[in-house]
Amino acid sequence: MPILDKERDLYPADLLQRQDIGLEQDRCWWALYTMSRREKELMRRLLALEIPFYCPIIRQLHRSPAGRLRTSYLPLFPNYVFVYGDTEDRYNSYTTNCISRDIKVTDGIQLTNDLRQLQKLILADVPLTRESKLELGQSVRIKTGAFKDFEGYIVRREGHTRLLIAVNFLQQGASVLLEDCEVEPT
Repeated sequence: MPILDKERDLYPADLLQRQDIGLEQDRCWWALYTMSRREKELMRRLLALEIPFYCPIIRQLHRSPAGRLRTSYLPLFPNYVFVYGDTEDRYNSYTTNCISRDIKVTDGIQLTNDLRQLQKLILADVPLTRESKLELGQSVRIKTGAFKDFEGYIVRREGHTRLLIAVNFLQQGASVLLEDCEVEPT
């Protein structure tokens, strides 16, 4: 049983599926850096203001001191919420008092594609591991299975092969465990 239910992490629901995202002249992606542990509060306030946003939330399992299995829903990128809007939306985001600074994304199309892939991984409900820093590795594409045609980088960790799906803008990402035979070089 989760400590708290998963909250809405995407508004509107079709934000990442829209074809015009990243191409509009007056709208762009902003990476909002929140004050410590205020991502969910910011998302609630952005939802009330009807400002488009995405904050990838992943499920994490851990054991309590008594041995019970607990489920938590945590941001994949601590302190970051991505907002898609114009300068007025950016200004209104600051009125939430949850943000310490913002970064304008220069390549909105690349960020959109990265976020789409991450969302698909999260929706597949596979165990994801946070990767705090991108490492140099081979660029690969998955050739079989549920994640066919996903692209990323191979990371070797603790004797296992992991595919890293990266958000290059943040130099962070998520990884999933794979077998060597499932990937091919790009």
